Amino acid sequence: MKKLLSLLMMAGIMISMISCSEDDGGSTDGDGDGEGTAGTVIVEANISGEETWTSDNVYELAGRITVLDGAVLTIEPGTIIKGQAGTGANATVLLVARGGKLMATGTATAPIIFTSVADEITPEDIAAGNFYSNLDPDINGLWGGVIVLGKAPISAANANKEDISETVIEGIPSTDTNGIYGGSDAADDSGELHYISIRHGGSLIGAGNEINGLTLGGVGSGTSISNIEVVANQDDGVEVFGGDVSLTNVLVWNSSDDALDTDQDWSGSITNFIIIDPKNGGSAFELDGPEGSAASTRGVCHTFENGTVYASVEEGFESLVDWDSNTNAEVKSIYFFGMPASYTDKIASYNGNGCGTSDNWEATLADGVDAADVFGDAEVTVVAKNANTVGADASAFGWTWAAKSGKLAEIGL
Repeated sequence: MKKLLSLLMMAGIMISMISCSEDDGGSTDGDGDGEGTAGTVIVEANISGEETWTSDNVYELAGRITVLDGAVLTIEPGTIIKGQAGTGANATVLLVARGGKLMATGTATAPIIFTSVADEITPEDIAAGNFYSNLDPDINGLWGGVIVLGKAPISAANANKEDISETVIEGIPSTDTNGIYGGSDAADDSGELHYISIRHGGSLIGAGNEINGLTLGGVGSGTSISNIEVVANQDDGVEVFGGDVSLTNVLVWNSSDDALDTDQDWSGSITNFIIIDPKNGGSAFELDGPEGSAASTRGVCHTFENGTVYASVEEGFESLVDWDSNTNAEVKSIYFFGMPASYTDKIASYNGNGCGTSDNWEATLADGVDAADVFGDAEVTVVAKNANTVGADASAFGWTWAAKSGKLAEIGL
């Protein structure tokens, strides 16, 4: 009997060893990362050196994962990163600290996808050209988002209204010093972000403090960002806090607050972009002015140019464009359409502080609606639907979930 038990125990050990070998997803750096199912790497430790995430694995963020000062995280085209559920200090985020670099260069045929663990998308789906989520495109708040910080100038103030050159980014607990951004290097380089889709994020860390799909804090002009899609984020799609970085080819769909939000004297641009249905009290553009006096020394407008805004949400939608009285922004060559007849007074503090020129707007309006009722003092040319001569080049977005799901075709883009 003892011999039989001994044999059974040995067999059990061997089965356990085989099981572990098959299921071991490994760790990204051998220091604190856990094991997961085959092809899954559970990431629990910060990135402290040079590390590469590959497209044959799914990387599962188990918390707030930081690319530390001096570290470089490279993400291969076609790689999937999934955030575990969590709120408050436990919200799952990929945070690139000042001095860290994210080299995430996807392609139109192999984008990099950030999503929730509830999303069943696999590397095989990407390889087959299926970039869909199994979740509906309005399900949000399931994880955090992507935050990139740098050393470029910001315009911020403390509680005493004194100028400060650095502060802690929203969406990160104030006790985490890796969340500090700002500085004096306008050309700071935080890496490259290309062909990236960020989905179902925006979890809360505290009352009124959600995480944006993509947050850029004090990011310098040496950083290269293009072809970004944000779908179903519980807070803003893309929010920029100061810095000098510019973006091209940006699509935000179903943000539950603002689609594009700017703060703290950002001095870059976003060109060629599509906004689809921000909601829940949000705006297509939320353009906030400098919070300190640094704008008097920088004196540069930030610019949005060649964009298309589809805004069909009726309840809870705040503004098409919302300036503060001191906002130094210009909004040029934009096509607005999809608005219901109930839309009135959808431009707040038109033209902000008058920095630059906001012009060349076209709009398709519901029958019987006058442009002045919607756009106030802004000059708008009324055109038939999709007869516009300004707006985004939608052909740049064929790789996105919005295109592959048929949403762009549904609204005529």
